[in-house]
Amino acid sequence: MLKCPYCGSENLRTLETRDSFDNAVRRRKECIDCEKRFTTYEYVETVELIVKKKDNRLERFDMNKIIKGLQKACEKRPVKMEQIHKIAEQVWQDLMKLGKDEVTSQEIGDLVMKYLKNVDRVAYIRFASVYKRFEEPEDFKKVLLEARK
Repeated sequence: MLKCPYCGSENLRTLETRDSFDNAVRRRKECIDCEKRFTTYEYVETVELIVKKKDNRLERFDMNKIIKGLQKACEKRPVKMEQIHKIAEQVWQDLMKLGKDEVTSQEIGDLVMKYLKNVDRVAYIRFASVYKRFEEPEDFKKVLLEARK
């Protein structure tokens, strides 16, 4: 329970609530016992998501990496930045729904492909060729068949 910073009382009332410039909620409070006023800020606690790479290295999740990869795959394609950001956000939301602290780069790549397939099939094939490290022409054939489904 929140306490008055002046007298330690829990007998408080909120005078004003508004959004702050840094995505926080600013609350102006008053202690009913000592009548002093103070301000509190509430912040959303963000989850630190760790990505386990194919070589077992661990690194922080970085949505900008997803966006950059999508931009490369969508280069010279009729895909808007808004769509790229929407895919990245959908991937983030799906990862948060998993409720895990650590995800694999494969889980991320699979989610990106899932959403990209519905936006642009050429970009989907481009992304797959890098993500799945194609080495033979037959690798493209498999993904082409998946893209047509």
